[in-house]
Amino acid sequence: MRDHLTWVQAVADCERRGQPYVLVTVLGVAGSVPREPASKMVVTAEHSYDTIGGGHLEYRVIAQARERLANHDYTYELAHFPLGASLGQCCGGSVAVLLEAQGGGDAHLVVFGAGHVSQSLMSIVGELPWRITWVDSRSDCFPDKVPANTTVHCTDDPAGDAPDLCGNSHVLILTHSHALDFALCETLLKQDDVLSIGLIGSQTKADRFRQRLDHRGYAEADIARIRCPVGRSDVPGKRPMEVAVSISAELLSLVAGSIPEKPTRRGLSWPALKALTKETDGKGGIKPPALKGA
Repeated sequence: MRDHLTWVQAVADCERRGQPYVLVTVLGVAGSVPREPASKMVVTAEHSYDTIGGGHLEYRVIAQARERLANHDYTYELAHFPLGASLGQCCGGSVAVLLEAQGGGDAHLVVFGAGHVSQSLMSIVGELPWRITWVDSRSDCFPDKVPANTTVHCTDDPAGDAPDLCGNSHVLILTHSHALDFALCETLLKQDDVLSIGLIGSQTKADRFRQRLDHRGYAEADIARIRCPVGRSDVPGKRPMEVAVSISAELLSLVAGSIPEKPTRRGLSWPALKALTKETDGKGGIKPPALKGA
């Protein structure tokens, strides 16, 4: 699917929303090709923006970019594509492209519930480099405008949707219903890839939920994964914004502890750059070297 944004607009949009993406740049061409050097496009897991010429070349580049995103490989890659029979394009030239993968937000946060505390919370975490999914069954509870890094998910079955939403994520349960809170706790405890679970409520609620989960056979270590009351105990106050500040402070510590060390980005290797600039096609373009690609 291609959205009607230029690559510049797409980069800005992805950066605002903390969404991982790959910036693709045509570095060099030889012979007849669909686009000139410096043409660019942006590829995300679901969309592509702008174009480097279309056809099977673009299809292969998009697939290669999405493979990097799926593998969380946020490094550089220089790839060479001959536009002959192997790509089913009659141009007859060849293209060298640079794929620059960007990791997007530092964390993914899923918030269940769109009440007063959640709305106060969004005014804080909406300014952080996180990707946020905001879930509720009540469409009228969401504000008309949400932060750029936030995706609204309105569903009549939040607990049923939780497994697909919460993988590799920090989760907050801030709903209006104790029954839904408990159903979400049960669902999330069955997932090993949930990074953290925070549940709003009093100590009485926490004790009651732990007792019920224990009676249903959940191990003590699993039950202990649920933080309730959620938030920092040294941040006082019960107003929605005060609770939101407390929760945000706790989340910042959790996120900082769960982010893997990012690899040092040193750009392309000197041999790759040297090979790229070694020859020209006689027309001012760069003759692409036989680097990784088709």
